[in-house]
Amino acid sequence: MAAYHALLGFTGWTLLMVLGVFAYRGFKFLSGTPINSWPRGVKSTTDAPIISRFADAHANCLENLVIFAVIVLAAGQLPGKLELIAPFAPYVLYARIGQSLAHLSGTGKINVLLRATFWSIQLGLFFFMLSKLFG
Repeated sequence: MAAYHALLGFTGWTLLMVLGVFAYRGFKFLSGTPINSWPRGVKSTTDAPIISRFADAHANCLENLVIFAVIVLAAGQLPGKLELIAPFAPYVLYARIGQSLAHLSGTGKINVLLRATFWSIQLGLFFFMLSKLFG
C-alpha cells in the first residue's frame, strides 16, 4: 500500500466515523426529533452510547488526520522521502482502525488500554516518519 493510499484510507475511515453519527441523527430527525436537538459542543444525553463513541472516535480521527496528512504530503514534495515513509504509512491506518474499533466496542479498562496502545503506535510512527523526513 502506498503512503497516499494509507492517507486516503485514513480519510475514508474518518468519514465513516462521522457517517455513523450522521445516519443515526438523520434517522432520529426523520422520526420526529427536532433538528436543533444536537447543539455544537454539548454532549447529547439522549443519544445511544454507541453514537457518543462514534462522535468521539471521529474527533480522534480528525486530531491525527492532519498530522498524518502533513507528513505524507510533505514527503511527496521532498525528493526520495516518500519512499522512506511508505512502508510505515499503512501501519498508521491499521492502528487508527484498531483504535476506532476499540473505541466503538466500549469503555471498559481493556477497551481504553487498547485505544491507548493503538494511539501510541500512531504517535510513534508519526515521530519515526517525521525523523525520516529530516534525516
